[in-house]
Amino acid sequence: MSETSARLLNLLSLLQTPREWPGSELADRLRVTTRTIRRDIERLRDLGYPVHATMGAEGGYRLAAGTAMPPLLLDDEEAVAIAVGLRSAAGHTVDGIEEASVRALAKLEQVLPSRLRRRVGALGTATVPMPAGDGPTVDPAHLTALAAAVANRERLRFTYRAGDGVRSKRLVEPHRLVSAGRRWYLVAYDNEREDWRIFRVDRLSEPYPTGVRTPPRELPAQDAAAFVTERMQGLGPACAAEVTVQASAAEVCKRLGRAVAAVEPLGEGACRVRTRPDCLEWTAVRLAMLGSEFTVHEPPELAEHLRRLGGRMLRAAAGGTEPGAAAPPHTREG
Repeated sequence: MSETSARLLNLLSLLQTPREWPGSELADRLRVTTRTIRRDIERLRDLGYPVHATMGAEGGYRLAAGTAMPPLLLDDEEAVAIAVGLRSAAGHTVDGIEEASVRALAKLEQVLPSRLRRRVGALGTATVPMPAGDGPTVDPAHLTALAAAVANRERLRFTYRAGDGVRSKRLVEPHRLVSAGRRWYLVAYDNEREDWRIFRVDRLSEPYPTGVRTPPRELPAQDAAAFVTERMQGLGPACAAEVTVQASAAEVCKRLGRAVAAVEPLGEGACRVRTRPDCLEWTAVRLAMLGSEFTVHEPPELAEHLRRLGGRMLRAAAGGTEPGAAAPPHTREG
């Protein structure tokens, strides 16, 4: 592939994100001059891609919605199939693909014609997914709205429900989305509180982009995932958990995720895990699923959850049920 062709594909990829790109920023990203960017934009227009330009300090370039899917050139049925698949992946906690699915869905919906957006929306409304577990569910439409606000560096309003149930209106500058285990978090600068905050996306509703763009702010952490980890570790000690696992730190960190737990190596084949979960019952399940021996140091409540879980597993293996529990109803498919 020639240098010019590769640059045009990179330019198309940037233009597919739902935002306007100033020519100077595109030039910096692609390491060329603004004059080269103008020539490349004209080349894309000659190829049939309607690239719109706006003038002024806040102006830039953007790809108009309703075009063929560059550079894949999908037909209508293929575009709908991919959009539905991405919505499904973004709405479930499939390890390793959630964030990529959200980014791809934001790009795809930006260029879908209105007739196809209606079809995708109708399918989403008519479809009820089978829950993958007892974790929180996140509306994919909220994720795409947040992803667009992050990409555009655009202030966002939304309603937020705190852990105690109190609701409040927030005005923030979104920075990044972080997928942590079975939860999504928005890292953002809260304009009214004048401080950085993390928000659980499943507690967020009515996200509304204001159209106001803001310059980038420096996050007081190495990256967004590290910031979420630090804030989670700053929670009260009542929900802290400390466990020694007989497995390598790399393996445990890969399975739990650093935004969920802090993992400290203790030598070859062992590590110390410290986590501050929202739910000790779910932590007990996660530890049982590691497939490694472990010892609970604190809190006592976590050990009690594990004892109850172990008892249920033993009774299930023996073909019994918990005392007083009703037998599950018989069901049949079809």
